[in-house]
Amino acid sequence: MFYRLAQKVLFKTQAETAHNLAINGIRLTTGTPLSCFYRQHVPAAPVEFMGVTFPNPVGLAAGMDKDGECIDGFAAMGFGHVEVGTVTPRPQPGNEQPRAFRLKPARAIINRMGFNNKGVDNLVANIKASNPGKCVIGVNIGKNKDTPLEEGKNDYLICMDKVYEVAGYIAVNISSPNTPGLRQLQYGEMLDDLLSSLKQRQAELAKKYGRYVPVALKIAPDLSDEELKEVCDALLRNKLDGVIATNTTLSREGVEHLTEHSEAGGLSGAPLTQLSTEIIAKLYQHLGEELPILGVGGIASPQDAMDKVNVGAKMVQIYTGFIYEGPQLIKAITVAYKRAMRNK
Repeated sequence: MFYRLAQKVLFKTQAETAHNLAINGIRLTTGTPLSCFYRQHVPAAPVEFMGVTFPNPVGLAAGMDKDGECIDGFAAMGFGHVEVGTVTPRPQPGNEQPRAFRLKPARAIINRMGFNNKGVDNLVANIKASNPGKCVIGVNIGKNKDTPLEEGKNDYLICMDKVYEVAGYIAVNISSPNTPGLRQLQYGEMLDDLLSSLKQRQAELAKKYGRYVPVALKIAPDLSDEELKEVCDALLRNKLDGVIATNTTLSREGVEHLTEHSEAGGLSGAPLTQLSTEIIAKLYQHLGEELPILGVGGIASPQDAMDKVNVGAKMVQIYTGFIYEGPQLIKAITVAYKRAMRNK
């Protein structure tokens, strides 16, 4: 009830303004009596993923809490994990505003944020100051916009060096459509070079800190079947720990009738549901049980989540569906997942 009222107010403002108001509201009320408006008990439904135990299968996708300002607040909502970022080595403002647009009739969002964040050092400080309990913290890393693509690998290694100590897992974002040229890192020698370098650094850091932090690759939903197979081969060849599918799409199928469809950026929400599920199914055909899949894209109901689990995802993340449906979606998916696992 409270979320619906808050949503009505926030939806009267521009999308990014509403996002900032929500983040500030959660940050200021976490740990206070006012957190009762979003705090909820979600039943335990432990999931083993990439060697890490998650308290339940529902996570918050990257992009909502880029700077890790509200980790404890989102943990209080019942998320099994919170993926913060995308973070870059140096702070950057992102693309010019406006850069986020609601497509309410389609229950979707288009964004071209451009990795706006306060930098990796700020994020690490916020994670160290957090106390999320059993909720796992994932860190999504990227490269600065002004770093040449051929030097992009170095940005990912810088971020890995700095977040390794505080991360439950690390997600490598090479699939955002909003940083020029970034998606080229998904192909051929550049992908192999990046993955092999990350795995080598992971081994060095595991030895240094005495703990193994898994690394997953986040991919786009717009890959052809051949490109997807090549990505899978690279993941297996370089022994990555997992894959996150998918990021936002450049497709506008299903929203062509809406004025906002012409805005540049990645589309998320309901129009992405089927596409991301199809990508997960194809990934599972190539990877089987060798590499676990984290499903994300257009999840707005327990059925959406279970459709992804049924084709091969081990866990799921929500973002746009969370904006439209509220924290109750976390509990509803967890209950459905728990019931399905019990009936297997």
